[in-house]
Amino acid sequence: MTTTTSDPSAAALEAFRRGCVIPAHPLALTEDRHLDERRQRALSRYYLDAGAGGLAVGVHTTQFAIHQPGHGLLEPVLELAADCARQAAAGQPGRGTVLVAGVVGDTAAAVAEAELAARLGYHMVLLSPVADLDEDALIDRARAVGEVLPVVGFYLQRAVGGRELSRDYWTRLASVESVVGIKVAPFDRYRTLDVLHGVCRAGRAGDLALYTGNDDHILGDLVARHRVVVDGRVVDVEFVGGLLGQWAVWVHRAVGLLDEAASARAGDDAALRRLMCVDGQLTDANAAIFDAANDFRGCIPGIHEVLRRQGLLAGRWCLDPDEQLSVGQLAELDRVWAAYPHLRDDDFVAANLDRWLA
Repeated sequence: MTTTTSDPSAAALEAFRRGCVIPAHPLALTEDRHLDERRQRALSRYYLDAGAGGLAVGVHTTQFAIHQPGHGLLEPVLELAADCARQAAAGQPGRGTVLVAGVVGDTAAAVAEAELAARLGYHMVLLSPVADLDEDALIDRARAVGEVLPVVGFYLQRAVGGRELSRDYWTRLASVESVVGIKVAPFDRYRTLDVLHGVCRAGRAGDLALYTGNDDHILGDLVARHRVVVDGRVVDVEFVGGLLGQWAVWVHRAVGLLDEAASARAGDDAALRRLMCVDGQLTDANAAIFDAANDFRGCIPGIHEVLRRQGLLAGRWCLDPDEQLSVGQLAELDRVWAAYPHLRDDDFVAANLDRWLA
């Protein structure tokens, strides 16, 4: 990878490799669907104060439409989060907040967006797949983007624009030097195993960070130490963190769950048993928030509704006026809200909300 002034800081890269909570950052809008800078900053401050190790901005949860030139939102939204991260770091010397910019489009567009992210101080890019490029072209694209910033590969589920990619593709992608991690989010156990096998075949199990994006299997991914057989050798590989839309909400609790998962992987049987009990509850809550019953059509409004109830957002508005909660989704949100208070962080938010909004 070409050395540039935009190479990630040692602290941020180490934090990423070690593993952390990285919320997929939503987009705060006013009722007339303009950027609400005050609440956009409040969300970033919430995540950082809750203990998140990074922020992922310009990703699906931020609404892919911000990448369209007509909106003019990509740069200001990226800049607001970076500014909040710098302010947090100024108050905590040595803190390495990982800034991940979502990058989309063909090679030229993706490189241009990576250059923007580098200029704004981002450490790496999450590279979304493109439907009309074959796997060879996707690898070439990753290499080109990696000349600008380190790359996090992305297995995105089909329901929100992803595509199926071969096990060989993941072996080849993991072999690219500038790839420092993969967000594994196909919502499919078979496809998840393809990534794990690819990483192990590439010999990158020790230094490439795997982040779960499987919002339907968060704790299952995080507590397991996977053993993959490669040419007769057993290779251990594990997920070190999560980069998740689900972790755009209830983040203070998510940080605690990640810590418990690390203990469980290290052999703490009591932690493992606790998390396996919570696993189904978190998945049930996610099904309501993400609108799994309707092919995830209400996913982003569902996230917004949780943040609205806590006072972080003023409403559920999306850039697309037709993007609304599905029929029955609000009732499902009411159900899981009442059923799982231990998954929420309402008290933490209430105690700090005025300061974040100031």
